Amino acid sequence: MNDAAGGSRTLSPLVERIAGRGAAAWALHQEAMTAKRRGEDVVVMSVGDPDFDTPPAIVDAAVGALRSGDTHYTPIVGRPSLRTAIARRHAARTGLNVEPDRVVILAGAQNGLFACALCLTAPGDEVVVPVPMYVTYEATIGAAGARLVPVPCDAAQGFRPDLERLEAAVTPRTRALFFANPNNPTGVVMNRRELEAVADLARRYDLWLVSDEVYADLVFDGAHLSIAALPQMAERTVTVSSLSKSHAMPGWRTGWAIAPPVLVPHLANLALCMLYGLPGFAQAGAEEALTGSDADSSRMRDHYRRRRDAVLDALAEVKGIRCFKPQAGMFLLLDVRGTGLTSAEFARRLYRASGVSVLDAAPFGAADGLVRLSFSAEEAQLEEGCRRIAAFVAGLNKP
Repeated sequence: MNDAAGGSRTLSPLVERIAGRGAAAWALHQEAMTAKRRGEDVVVMSVGDPDFDTPPAIVDAAVGALRSGDTHYTPIVGRPSLRTAIARRHAARTGLNVEPDRVVILAGAQNGLFACALCLTAPGDEVVVPVPMYVTYEATIGAAGARLVPVPCDAAQGFRPDLERLEAAVTPRTRALFFANPNNPTGVVMNRRELEAVADLARRYDLWLVSDEVYADLVFDGAHLSIAALPQMAERTVTVSSLSKSHAMPGWRTGWAIAPPVLVPHLANLALCMLYGLPGFAQAGAEEALTGSDADSSRMRDHYRRRRDAVLDALAEVKGIRCFKPQAGMFLLLDVRGTGLTSAEFARRLYRASGVSVLDAAPFGAADGLVRLSFSAEEAQLEEGCRRIAAFVAGLNKP
């Protein structure tokens, strides 16, 4: 490619692989955030940024670490005490004997997914992903030169994973299967039967699994089961998670990957040249989050459940739209096909008419006509946002 500003200098093909619909999906959200910072009357329902402050005990631990001089380099893969806390948490949930040296501390779950893609796949490989999926997956996998193979989960079936389609998508080039459980944006929590079928698929075709479990602490209906807990799965599964959602710590960029021993040194090498260790004070806060009381996390989960139910109730009788009830997380999908608009048109026109920002779900791999709505804002904002959405749709329905 020829860059007009750079003359004959060219850019890496990587820039094409990390662009596209996934990157463009955030344009309307960024516009809304810019307007909000200017003081304009907007309601942001387009991002999963918890409105809660990080619990005080976590902040105090980090501030105390800073004041005590915790501003130096840290171990590349994370401090032993934090790795131990994460290993114990994972062991308690899975029943596995997880050694701390299987834990690599990274800059959020997104960094963990990126590291997995680079260390597990190569140019020409394929990665099977049930869709809808989190919007960054395509570029994350593309950065490694691999190709994402989407497997649709039908809205008519409640976005449950289609196990026959998953198997049909596997080819000799398939290297791995990435999925989020609970899912963003659908809020679906995979049950034991579904996880056992995916595990069987991975064993039969000798695939890696990357399980994104960021929303595991925010399950409202049913129970969360990590696929690593199933027989013979710990040796081929990388579990990625963070504290961003469960403890209202998105800006702390504190996450991890729990990997089989064969993968850990390679994740460590990548962290060495990409990150060079997470700040010590951030790790001090993370350790407090994982070893302190669960009361704040439970309280936030209860708030999200109430917010979900309030949004569902507020929009239930609005003709032309339909909400899909999520089992977990802080998002729901809204079917807007009854309005006669595409999902992109609906999101754009809703914002222009009412100042409410939602995201077109098509870049998430959803069928056209679905938008993603976040209920991470505080209750009064959600109530106002739903009122404006209802008024907007009612206006569309008028002759």
